Amino acid sequence: MASKNNDELKNNNLHSETINVEEQNQISDSLSMSESDLISKRFSANPSNRSKDLILNNEIDKEDNEINKEEKDYEVLSDYKGDDFLSFKIIMIGDVAVGKSSLINRAIKKTFKSAYSPTLGFDYFSYYIKINNKVLKLQLWDTGGQEIYQSLVTNFYRNSSFAFMVYAIDNRNSFENIDTWLKEIKYKSNPDIKIFLIGNKCDLTEERKVTYEEGKIYCNNYEFDGFYEVSAKTGERTEEILINAAKVLLREFKDYQTVKSNKNESIIIDGESMKTNRSKNENNNNSKCC
Repeated sequence: MASKNNDELKNNNLHSETINVEEQNQISDSLSMSESDLISKRFSANPSNRSKDLILNNEIDKEDNEINKEEKDYEVLSDYKGDDFLSFKIIMIGDVAVGKSSLINRAIKKTFKSAYSPTLGFDYFSYYIKINNKVLKLQLWDTGGQEIYQSLVTNFYRNSSFAFMVYAIDNRNSFENIDTWLKEIKYKSNPDIKIFLIGNKCDLTEERKVTYEEGKIYCNNYEFDGFYEVSAKTGERTEEILINAAKVLLREFKDYQTVKSNKNESIIIDGESMKTNRSKNENNNNSKCC
């Protein structure tokens, strides 16, 4: 009887709280279409627990931002109404309960919920940042780590520019399963997708099961683009991974533009050269005729 009730509850949750599969495809496709020029080249609560929620002091954050504003080469934007921005899709993947949702909420909303609440399907967040007068929009897709959602996750690997692979330092299995998640990325997304390896819950020092050195070695062995240990609970380095991901993406985009520009110049030069050679040949032919 208990098993039957659990099945019914699971089905109800799936129908009421997950995004419809068709809607997921439409959202993903609309992102691809609206950003085809960019992405085609890869650049393209429970009320009873509210008392436990940890919210950062916005006034302190505001003061810190003012103090450090001149030292930063970036500016985080609460919102952006213009249409002159570069948009990149970032997918967060990893085992259940490693803290993917908590990590994003801490980084973007400056909130943390101590009660575990699994992501049912997908969550979507936007993050705007201005770097060297360029505005970037990071589209963060938080995926449910449960096995029942894996067939749906495939749709959101498409057109991803970046992946945050998250494990929990107090959960050895979640670290060992990074191998599986890496295979998923390589098989279902762009082969040259950028990747950050992220060890969450670094505040749990006494419960640590994965050392910092192990994470660093894994990152180096697979030549990921960065390795970070963070804490969604304390906020340690949570926003830093978004800022650094944006910097990597902007650098890659500029490199892509440079290569594209050089190719165009090469074509023009070759074209002029061909034109010049053609003229010389014509002149030679004319002189022979006359």
